[in-house]
Amino acid sequence: MQRSLRVRLLIGGAFAVFAALAVAWAAMGFLFERHLQRQVEADLTARGLEVIASLGPNATGALAVRSPPSDPRFSTPAGGFYWQVSGDGVLLRSRSLWDATLAPPGPSRSDTWINGQIDGPFEQRLVFVEREIRLDPQSAPLTVVLGADYEAVRTAREAFARELALFLALLWAVLSAAAWIQVELGLRPLEHVRAALGALRSQPSARLSERDYPTEAAPLANAINELADARERDLELTKRRAADLAHSLKTPLAALSAQSRRAREAGADDAADGLDRAIAAAARAVERELARTRAAATRGASSNARAVITRVLQVIERTDAGQRIQFENLLSDTPLPVGDDVLMEMSGPLLENATRYAARRVRVSGGDGPVLLIEDDGPGLDPSQAEAVLQRGKRLDESGHGLGLSIANDLALATGAVLSLDRSPELGGLRATLRWPAPGQA
Repeated sequence: MQRSLRVRLLIGGAFAVFAALAVAWAAMGFLFERHLQRQVEADLTARGLEVIASLGPNATGALAVRSPPSDPRFSTPAGGFYWQVSGDGVLLRSRSLWDATLAPPGPSRSDTWINGQIDGPFEQRLVFVEREIRLDPQSAPLTVVLGADYEAVRTAREAFARELALFLALLWAVLSAAAWIQVELGLRPLEHVRAALGALRSQPSARLSERDYPTEAAPLANAINELADARERDLELTKRRAADLAHSLKTPLAALSAQSRRAREAGADDAADGLDRAIAAAARAVERELARTRAAATRGASSNARAVITRVLQVIERTDAGQRIQFENLLSDTPLPVGDDVLMEMSGPLLENATRYAARRVRVSGGDGPVLLIEDDGPGLDPSQAEAVLQRGKRLDESGHGLGLSIANDLALATGAVLSLDRSPELGGLRATLRWPAPGQA
């Protein structure tokens, strides 16, 4: 998962959105609380103006608030709303204060209301407003203070925070889904690159078009094209070098063949036999390397397997071993991902081996996907022998299987296929399976 760019982008995007929404949740809760507090302060200021407007002498001539605010909370002890007028020898207060007083911090002002929070009576935290007034220019200043329980603000904020959290959680899910869509759209050009690489793998001459990709991915397509060009040049150079090597070895091999004939004419049959064996081994090695080079250079081609196998069987049927075998070609016209010539060189050793050691029958068939099956009713191989016989240069003389299987394995590897050997469940002999990766899995 840590190696997936898509997962890393999705996790990073979801975490970033979550962090941003968490900060927004905290900030919006704070702003909501400040807004509620300002509303309470505005309400207290309006009630304070009512108190100031009601100040005056009563029937006995003493200063009193003749029409106190009508909100019942001002009349209920510890009701949460309080007013107080204090000055030199004056202390008027709401019934809700009972015998307590309000003590705002700091001096009051006569030109505007001051506000904030204070510790109130009854272990309550209060929002307060305060102002200094004079009933007439000659009178002593009076301080008017009103307070409201802050718990109502806190309760409203907590309710708002819970509802906001539910909304932001839903918003986080929506934004995370949007981030997933964004990542998918952003990485889609890379999916196109992967698909184009599959085509490039099966067809070396194919190239990626920079116009098909956004500006950020175009340099990647260009680099892949340069790498493909370099690979194609290397393959062409390898083919030429292999051909040059084969041609350069033909003359020394021809000279050795002439030396072998002269040695045989001179009566040195043992020496001639040794030379012939060495010449044959060298010729087989050269042909095998040339076949592998051609196979590697033609990866991505396709062939009609049924037609190719039919041609190979027509040749084998004319041999002494082939005349006694009943061949079954059950292949369909479904193409295999390998060229005609390479498939012929690959299947030839397998069919020759099956023909040499079959009792009466050899069957060629297909399977699910690009598969070629060659089965016989001969002695077959046990698992340890099947593994050893595919190793280069191995020969199991006791079982009769020669170098053809290892050569076919080399060619299979060069074309991206896998050659496996086991026992045929129906015929009882050896079953050789050539399996190529399905398109898009190579």
